Amino acid sequence: MQGMTGRGICLVTLAGALLLAPTQSSFAAGEVGRGTQPESGTDTGLKGDKLYAQAAAISYDTSRNGSGPSVGSLAVAGSSWTPPPCWLAPKWTAKQFADEMEAGYKQITSDPNQDGYAKRATSEERQRYKDGEYKNYNLDKQDEGMWWGVFENPNAPVLDRLSCNSTRAFWVENGETPDVENAITPELLAGLAYEQIKVPGTEVTLAPNGTTKVNLPMWAWLDKGRFKPVAVTASLDTPGLNIQATTTARPVSLRIEPGTADAQTFPASGECAIHGDGSIGEPYALGKAGRIPPCGVRYLRSTDGGTFQLRATVTWEITWTGTGSPDPTKLADGTFGDDQNVVVQEAQAVNH
Repeated sequence: MQGMTGRGICLVTLAGALLLAPTQSSFAAGEVGRGTQPESGTDTGLKGDKLYAQAAAISYDTSRNGSGPSVGSLAVAGSSWTPPPCWLAPKWTAKQFADEMEAGYKQITSDPNQDGYAKRATSEERQRYKDGEYKNYNLDKQDEGMWWGVFENPNAPVLDRLSCNSTRAFWVENGETPDVENAITPELLAGLAYEQIKVPGTEVTLAPNGTTKVNLPMWAWLDKGRFKPVAVTASLDTPGLNIQATTTARPVSLRIEPGTADAQTFPASGECAIHGDGSIGEPYALGKAGRIPPCGVRYLRSTDGGTFQLRATVTWEITWTGTGSPDPTKLADGTFGDDQNVVVQEAQAVNH
């Protein structure tokens, strides 16, 4: 987990959520979201001053993502959902948890620089898992479940992630999902996969290209095959929980915004449908100058030495499927757009 290298389990008291000094043991596991694995050839448990454990990491399959130099992330339309600053997921086997807790307890209680309050709090926390609410770290249930803990979202603001520090480790039977806030679920994975989606840029072909005349229809189109569905799969694969979700983005329309109120869009709504072959609009060809384009714009005044910024924005319909949810479930649409400079000159007549 990001920020955990060189740190052990965060021991937290119930009163005041006081974070105690970290242990010197460390995880040899990758950062959340990167899908890396422990160092090859290592066993679970303490070796010297290191604990080798495979922490639960979310991995992403982006092989069906958009590509190219102009790809970008979607802006979520009409939704207030944001990824949590952290989530809860399987993190330690019973033995891993016991080894780490005992190492932390030994270091803090034997450190002459630690004050009495820190030592008492550490002892109380150890007691909770060893001889209190739990018995001997649930070592007798080694194959029946895992200890769940916090994984920070590396993309979340640091201050938001601080709110995660007061969450204590808890035991969950294998295959079960606890009813607690931000417990990892296929739906949460779908939202995290949404964050990873990249779609191609939306610079449309224009005719006339870049410079047009007042009252002359400007055709806008994109060639077939340019836009097609993209998808990202997010997976969590641990001994305690195996779940995945695939979030898919499908292009549904292109919106043309002329960059000025003194313009007329075609169609009037400014929304150009995306055809089944992935094309948008219709390419301009000789002989079409007098026709109204199926997708385009007509400027009603000149740029007077400047430019208008024509913006082309594609709307993507978002759905997800995943563990326990084989039917597509709708998420908020996403949008991605590009600006193009257009020069409009004064002229009431042109030669065809």
